[in-house]
Amino acid sequence: MTKNKLLGELVAETFGTAILVLLGVGAVINVGLAPRMASAAGWNWLTINFGWCFAVVVAVYVVGGVSGGHLNPAVTLAMAVKRDFPWSKVIPFWVAQTIGAFLGAAVLFLVYQDGLVAAGLPNVWTGGPGSVFSQAWWGDTAVRHAVGSYSILTATIAEGVGTAVLLWGILAAFDAKNLGVGANLGPLFVGFAVLAVGISLGGPSGYMINPARDFGPRVFATLIGTKGMFDGIWWLVGPIIGPLAGGLFGIFTYDLCVTKWLPQKADTVVQKEAAS
Repeated sequence: MTKNKLLGELVAETFGTAILVLLGVGAVINVGLAPRMASAAGWNWLTINFGWCFAVVVAVYVVGGVSGGHLNPAVTLAMAVKRDFPWSKVIPFWVAQTIGAFLGAAVLFLVYQDGLVAAGLPNVWTGGPGSVFSQAWWGDTAVRHAVGSYSILTATIAEGVGTAVLLWGILAAFDAKNLGVGANLGPLFVGFAVLAVGISLGGPSGYMINPARDFGPRVFATLIGTKGMFDGIWWLVGPIIGPLAGGLFGIFTYDLCVTKWLPQKADTVVQKEAAS
């Protein structure tokens, strides 16, 4: 591993995570500020879900060939634990991903500055207590103790399970021994996995499922004057510890329930020859 190669990977992770936040959080802000969408909460939620789906697809396609397109500390940690990703690159990848998320939020502020200032700089940047949609849809008032009508524990479990599903999707998409995804369609399948998480599991917490995606915009929002971004313990427990633990759970369960039972490459060739 040369320094130039590592530098290129870090630049790609920064750029890719910036794109991820630009398009994903952009969907949240667009829904939150656009009067034309304000009348239908269900449509708003689906808009955000599809926004994050395509944000992942675009970001991974853009930088995947350089860095692998982790764009998520939970993915990086899981790959280091179970897929021989070098431990020496874990912290640099985490830093690059967080910087990228911060920069993506900064660009979004330039795009939506007038609307955000007029709205009083609300928390459109993260999920959980105090966020715009937590207040609008779940009546969140106990910012320090609950995520809407869900406890912090429940919402953290949702973050962990959602991240596990994300890992299952990533591992399956790029597993040559499994059915796999052909014709370079892996990033599209990963986007669909994110869509599935949002639609099915996103309610309790807003499905951050990515510590950098939450922490980078959270820091930026604090700097521009959004209040309460680091109140209580949610910011640490839910969107950071939850996804990191969920990513590990996801990769261990995939290997236990799937990898262990997949045929060896030679067996697969024999089966294909027999079928033909």
